[in-house]
Amino acid sequence: MSQPIIHRLLVVSPAQRFNEMLVSRLPASRFASPVFVKDASDARRRIIEESFDVILINTAANEESSIQLALDMADRTACGILLLVRQEQFIHLESQLTERGVYVVAKPTTTQVLLQALQFVLATRERLKRLEQKNATIEEKMQEIRLVNQAKWLLIENRGMSEASAHRYIEKKAMDQCITRKTLAIMIIKQYKEE
Repeated sequence: MSQPIIHRLLVVSPAQRFNEMLVSRLPASRFASPVFVKDASDARRRIIEESFDVILINTAANEESSIQLALDMADRTACGILLLVRQEQFIHLESQLTERGVYVVAKPTTTQVLLQALQFVLATRERLKRLEQKNATIEEKMQEIRLVNQAKWLLIENRGMSEASAHRYIEKKAMDQCITRKTLAIMIIKQYKEE
């Protein structure tokens, strides 16, 4: 079994008692020491300076600012967002914020519910990371295909090769030189662009 991933947590909360409770309950095997900020403007600055896996926003007096921060962070970052709101606000906010990628929990809440919500947000974040990595791999493969096709057409135009022979040429030459097809394609493209 692999070693657990240690996650970075940004907590936006002016409530000292809540912050102390959170630190005492967070499993050290899953979370680095959380970074605490008091308001939305401090959170925005921290997000620019550092990367986090989860942003936990404990709404306080300025609930609108907290809600806007949650929406902005959901739109602009790949972080998991957990927003704690007053019970009376929960009914109005839960469905609209969930649609935007913000997980909402009504407060007051128990430590167990809070930790389960964090685990849920983390699980969702990890799935998204894997999908992003898979997407990046597909994107790289598509770029390689485009470059190889461009190199093939340059060989067809400049050397009079057929498409099949240009393809074989790239495959064999890359293997003979122990380089990737992408690297060889870039070399071919540069060669014919410079002429």
